Amino acid sequence: MERYQEIERGLIKRFRKPIWRKFIMALKEYELVCQGDRVAVCISGGKDSMLLAKCMQELQRHGKYQFDLEFLVMDPGYNEENRENIIRNAEMLHIPIHIFKTEIFDTVVDIEDNPCYLCARMRRGYLYKEAGRLGCNKIALGHHFDDVIETILMGMLYGGQFQTMMPKLKSTNHPGMELIRPLYYVKEADIINWRDYHDLHFIQCACRFTESYAKAENAADISKRQEMKQLIQQFRETSSVIESNIFKSAYHVNLNTVISYKQDGEEHHFLEKFDRQ
Repeated sequence: MERYQEIERGLIKRFRKPIWRKFIMALKEYELVCQGDRVAVCISGGKDSMLLAKCMQELQRHGKYQFDLEFLVMDPGYNEENRENIIRNAEMLHIPIHIFKTEIFDTVVDIEDNPCYLCARMRRGYLYKEAGRLGCNKIALGHHFDDVIETILMGMLYGGQFQTMMPKLKSTNHPGMELIRPLYYVKEADIINWRDYHDLHFIQCACRFTESYAKAENAADISKRQEMKQLIQQFRETSSVIESNIFKSAYHVNLNTVISYKQDGEEHHFLEKFDRQ
């Protein structure tokens, strides 16, 4: 059996419960992939997007829906070593990638005010545009369970708001396009176990900010998301239910106990109904 075949078999066998079943659960619950879709799987070269690519391949082969796949790799300015790493891994995993070049890293390198946010927005725009050019109606990103709860905490602690990372979104700037997150229920620890079990070596987010973060003694000083990871790890050591309760909080919002909320850009305050009760 070829190595890529062992990895594909491992998804259905060894990692069936922690990865495959949760992948399928999110697809069904949120109706992420439909008959006739053409999905652009966006690959950064890291463990999450590479796992997503293999899951989507297996779904296409064995799922009940007929749909098409494109595997997009946007090169925002990777160094040669990282670019070759992505190509080498894609060949080994039998993922037929389509690479296109941008200059995003050079654009944001001198931005001092929230460069990561600008970088993410630019990357998303380029991915939508290239996916549309290839005839796709959806882009799939490799965000997982931990990304969701980190987003909730980061919004509360640093944004003063409650919001979550949605399992799918309609694009506002690219009509007819949707963004989906099929790994929504998959935990990062299980993705790491999958990577290490198969002795796979992927790149990190290889931007200049991440490179400086990797060399720093205190990662939280540079990355608020890394700070959230550390905080969630502390929660896990305290109780096994905290992380799942953070996730569930986005399902159980009681508007009768909320001071104010926004919907479709319009703000609503509890006093609007209070005097009428």
